[in-house]
Amino acid sequence: MPVRLSVPRESASGERRVALDPSTVSRFSQMGVSVQVEKSAGDAARFPDGAYGDAQLLDTAELYRQTDIMVRVAPPTVEEIGSLPEGATLVGFFHAHRTPEVVAALKERRILSFAMELIPRISRAQSMDALSSQAAVAGYKAALMGADLSCRFFPMLTTAAGTIRPSKVIVIGAGVAGLQAIATARRLGAMVEAYDVRSATKEQVESLGAKFLDLGVKAEGEGGYARELTEDEKRRQQEALAGFIAKADVLITTAAIPGRPAPQLVPAAMVEGMKAGAVIVDLAAEGGGNCELTRPGETVEHGSVIVHGPLNIPSQVALHASEMYAKNLLNFLTPTLKDGEFAPDWDDEVIAKSCLTRDGGIVHGPTREAIEGDAS
Repeated sequence: MPVRLSVPRESASGERRVALDPSTVSRFSQMGVSVQVEKSAGDAARFPDGAYGDAQLLDTAELYRQTDIMVRVAPPTVEEIGSLPEGATLVGFFHAHRTPEVVAALKERRILSFAMELIPRISRAQSMDALSSQAAVAGYKAALMGADLSCRFFPMLTTAAGTIRPSKVIVIGAGVAGLQAIATARRLGAMVEAYDVRSATKEQVESLGAKFLDLGVKAEGEGGYARELTEDEKRRQQEALAGFIAKADVLITTAAIPGRPAPQLVPAAMVEGMKAGAVIVDLAAEGGGNCELTRPGETVEHGSVIVHGPLNIPSQVALHASEMYAKNLLNFLTPTLKDGEFAPDWDDEVIAKSCLTRDGGIVHGPTREAIEGDAS
């Protein structure tokens, strides 16, 4: 009997994405997999039920009851995990450090779970890297948010009423989100400057037509991420940044460290030094924010500066974000599916390192230590 791959309707508040789009469902079907989609699962992402021609449409209870492998976007609820057959497989984002109750439920139900955020950042796994695909969406949208909230034009305009100078946009963090924000702001005609503690990003920033700000603070870390700065480095970084940020019309911050609160780079005093009408778009709001004044999920004004703390930005571009995420899932699961059967290779680094729970235990070391206090 072929493995049954299920796609539920997302239950997280405000989540509009769906784990698989119709074209990816078709690809799985061609591999001998029986794909089941919950009725209306793709509606919010603008994929109607009729588009899923190769899938079986089921109601909620039947979908969960008949699942071998379930793919989803946002972490499930404890109740949803309880509806899965014991020993089923679950693939998606879990953010285990924020949802210990979900990990406990996975362990209790002996669910084999793979966390898309744990996929190692190696060359072979780039096509599976959902963090990067969704960060690209967020970076693109951040530039549009900045332009929308700003009281100034982004491009230079020459009009009968005179010439209007282009806006200055500063992007902090030149990862996937930051680079996409730079590219989008440049396309909109803004002058863009960017900073990252990883000096290796200088060439990437400049290739997009932006100016790289060298503040003399470097912090290369493992896996393409930045390491956490020392207190002295933080102080020197903020002192050097203050002068540049004071001249910015829009500041986009993207600095994040997986599994930890976002580093606070922009204190209130720095915001108070910004020009009237300036805008801060804090992409790190879900981790607490890079700005001291950020309120996750809210847009606030501090003096004459707007501080925007958006959450779950990829959901705002639901159709394309879903298509990108679905391809990540397809590329991750394809090596595990042989003749319609699920057979993961535990000697594969990608499979082993992305596994969160297995056989009733937490196999991801940092999560196990955080939740059980036992790294052994």
